[in-house]
Amino acid sequence: MLFSSMVFIWIFFPIVLVGNIVISKIGGNKLSNILLLLASLIFYAWGEPIYIFLMLVSITVNWLAGYALSIYKKNKIVLFLDIVINLAILGYYKYAGMVIDTINTLFKKQLTNPQISLPIGISFFTFQALSYVIDVYRSETKTQKNWFKLALYVSFFPQLIAGPIVKYKDINEQINSRNIDIIQMAHGMRRFSYGFAKKYY
Repeated sequence: MLFSSMVFIWIFFPIVLVGNIVISKIGGNKLSNILLLLASLIFYAWGEPIYIFLMLVSITVNWLAGYALSIYKKNKIVLFLDIVINLAILGYYKYAGMVIDTINTLFKKQLTNPQISLPIGISFFTFQALSYVIDVYRSETKTQKNWFKLALYVSFFPQLIAGPIVKYKDINEQINSRNIDIIQMAHGMRRFSYGFAKKYY
């Protein structure tokens, strides 16, 4: 789903916005986080449903790494394994085809190129999740032991497919505790409108 699509502008965004306001009033941040996580997963799955499982695997791997670092402080092995897994996944989807083509050209081989399609936003959610683990390792942020909150951080739809990469420590407090303010909402809508106009035209 694209931010400039009519589905996003006239259906998805209004439903999520109004739904979040109503649910926040009824159940507070806990229910709001559940809604935003579900909305983010729907947003991503809209274009490529199969790759939502890849993102969930990425979230789980990094959540486990962060949890392990809360037990084994400053453990370089945990950090190294997490970096290797993340880069291996990213490298497979982004560069496997190129590597095979290069081998075929240089060594006159006939290896079959699997023609792997690149999942939308894989670089953004991979590096965002990885940055969380690195910050935990550096003791710059606390371990998020709640899988659902980390999943919301990684998959949050406003920056999922186009960035920017947001540090976990910068939005941790907003995930845990936030208030809906009409002035801030108006400011946000104005910025969204400006951004949409620039993107569309």
